[in-house]
Amino acid sequence: MVSRSLLAAAAFSLAACASLIAPDVSPEPAALRSGAYTLDPNHASLIFKVNHLDYSLYVGRFERFDASLDFDEKDPAAARVEAVIDMATLDVANDAFAQTLTGPDWFDAERFPQARFRSTAIAVAGANKGAMTGDLTLHGVTRPVTLDVVFNGGARDILRGGYVVGFSARGSIDRSAFGVDAFDGIVGDAVAIEIEAEFVRR
Repeated sequence: MVSRSLLAAAAFSLAACASLIAPDVSPEPAALRSGAYTLDPNHASLIFKVNHLDYSLYVGRFERFDASLDFDEKDPAAARVEAVIDMATLDVANDAFAQTLTGPDWFDAERFPQARFRSTAIAVAGANKGAMTGDLTLHGVTRPVTLDVVFNGGARDILRGGYVVGFSARGSIDRSAFGVDAFDGIVGDAVAIEIEAEFVRR
């Protein structure tokens, strides 16, 4: 039978290990440090929501996308973000319907296999908030898009062997502006975009 003292010692050791591994994430502006960052695809999500016949918000996500961030803490407004989305990796929890949505009547992923975003301006709106405007190319059409961005925090991450920063971003586009207008007037035109992303400094 294991003694209580041995169990207590084991619990203490596990807690000590966890405290060493867990990063000390800070949301302070100083935690957003200068550097070139790459997306950690294992800890990122890109979700869209659109009104479906007023019954509900239909939700989809893209399984593969990549992004980079270049940031200078002395000039936050000059930060640059670039992202590429693999349109064929649309996931709506229904493979057959995903093929319909990536087909010629909707995203037409065969003709337009990628969507791209490139930031053009950053407006700092608070200690850890801002608005990022950029050019989104979707379905062969390029239009300006603005995302509201929150810096969630940064820290040295032992498990990933580098400095990590995290963000949440929200925005909206009109799908018809990009030529994705099937069932216009039945399915909503405004598409909400939600992004969660963690970047590792190179």
